[in-house]
Amino acid sequence: MFGSATRRGGLAEAFAAQPLAEVLNHTLDAPHQGPTAAVACVLRAHDAGPEMLFIERSTRVGDPWSGHMAFPGGRTEPSDDDTFDTAVRESREEIGFDIAAHAGVRRLGRLDDLEGSPRWSNSGLRVTPHVCWLEGARPSLQLNHEVADALWVPVEELADPCRHIDYRYPPRPQMQFPGIEVGRGRVVWGLTLRMLQDLFARVGHQLPIGCSPVR
Repeated sequence: MFGSATRRGGLAEAFAAQPLAEVLNHTLDAPHQGPTAAVACVLRAHDAGPEMLFIERSTRVGDPWSGHMAFPGGRTEPSDDDTFDTAVRESREEIGFDIAAHAGVRRLGRLDDLEGSPRWSNSGLRVTPHVCWLEGARPSLQLNHEVADALWVPVEELADPCRHIDYRYPPRPQMQFPGIEVGRGRVVWGLTLRMLQDLFARVGHQLPIGCSPVR
C-alpha cells in the first residue's frame, strides 16, 4: 500500500539533506531582463518522516496569489545581492525566520527557474526556488500581515495520490487545475505545485499529477 513503512522509508531516504543537495542546481542566477522573485523551500526531519514548510497567504484585493498556499518568498529588491538573498529577506519579513542566520539551516541548492506570473497575464516574472535543510526543532515563527498561517506538511502527504485533486481557482471558476489538498480545504497548486513536481522528480519520486489546466 502507498502509505506503507516501505514507502515512508523511501521518501525519508530521498528527502534527506545530502541526497537533495546532490540533485539540485548549484549555478549562479542566470541573467534575466525583467522582474525576478525567489522563494525558500525549507525541509526538516521529523519522527513521522520529512516535512516541508508552507505558508498560506493572506486574502488581499488585487493580489493574484491572494489566499494561496506557497513557500515564503517574494519579489527581488535592488538591495538584494541575488535571488537567495531575496528568499532570505522575504522569509525573515513574512514569517520571522532568518534562514541565513539560523545555525541549524543548511543551503542545499535550487530548483529550475519558473515563470511566476499568472498564465492569463502579460507580465513576466522569473521565480527561483531555493531549497534549505533545517536541522533540529521547528523555529518559532512570527507572521506578518502578508501571511495568514504557516504549517509544516509531511512529504508523505504531498506524495499521497488520495490528496491529489482537481482545483477550481475562484477568480476563474471555468478553469480546472491539478492540486494537492493539505488539510482544511487548503490546496497546493499552480506555481508551487510545479516546484514540488521538479523537486520530487529529482529524487526519483515522480508526482503522478498533471500541470496543465483543463477548461
